[in-house]
Amino acid sequence: MSSESPVLDTLTDMTAASVDHNSLSPRDFMLARVAALIAMDAPPISWFANAAAIEESGLTAEDIQGILIAVAPVVGGPRVMAAGGHIMRALGIAVAVADAEIAEAELAAAEDSQP
Repeated sequence: MSSESPVLDTLTDMTAASVDHNSLSPRDFMLARVAALIAMDAPPISWFANAAAIEESGLTAEDIQGILIAVAPVVGGPRVMAAGGHIMRALGIAVAVADAEIAEAELAAAEDSQP
C-alpha cells in the first residue's frame, strides 16, 4: 500500500461504498447508522467520525434520544448509557479539534500580519 493511512483510507472507501449502494434517504441511512453505533458500543472516535454526516442528514439531538429509547429494549440500558457517554466524549473531541483549528488560524493570521 502506498498510502500513509491505509486503515483510514479503507474505512473511508467502505463508508463511501455503503452510501453509494443504499436505497435509503440520507436521514434514514443515518438513523440506521446511529442505531448500529449504539448496538456496537462504538467508541467516541466513531461517533466523532460520523458527526458531520449525522448533522448533514438533519438528525437532531431529539432524534438521537428517540433512537436511544427505541433500541434500549433490544440492546439494554447499560449499552444505551454507554452510548450517551461516548456521544458526550465525541462532542468533547469536536470542541478540542475546533479549538485547535481556531488557534492555528489565529497563529497564522498573526504571522501574516507581522512585517
